[in-house]
Amino acid sequence: MLNLPFLYYFLPTVFRLRLAARLGVALRRLRPLAEDQKEDFGVVQAATLTLLALIIGFSSSMATSRYDLRKNYEEAEANAIGTEWVRAGLLPAPEGARVRAQLRRCTDLRIAFYRTRDAGELQQINADTAQLQNDMWNSVQGLALQQPTAVMALAVSGME
Repeated sequence: MLNLPFLYYFLPTVFRLRLAARLGVALRRLRPLAEDQKEDFGVVQAATLTLLALIIGFSSSMATSRYDLRKNYEEAEANAIGTEWVRAGLLPAPEGARVRAQLRRCTDLRIAFYRTRDAGELQQINADTAQLQNDMWNSVQGLALQQPTAVMALAVSGME
């Protein structure tokens, strides 16, 4: 259902709204409102439309804040990967190249994570990401134990 929201949510909703509107018109023709009822109907109609406007406003606000939150998370993640890319240059040549290749793979996995909608594929991406994070940690852990310097600590701190 989540892969085809237009088919499962939008079209049935439009159909139901159209059916409700036709039913309302048919009922209005069968039993028209008296003059004293029209004023009460106007009050109820105004209250209903006000509630509808509030629901639409709150829904839009929540969607906007969720979008901004996701955008900020993506930006923070990209900055963290970029920072670690630069710090990988502080590592000795073979390890630095290996870490940079792993970071490139990590970036590809994160892009795939944000683009996919398939639950099975998301599980696979999460598993691949966890394995890659372990591999990256293992790549620098032994080196950090061999050379416990401040520069090495800086390079390793981003791998957490």
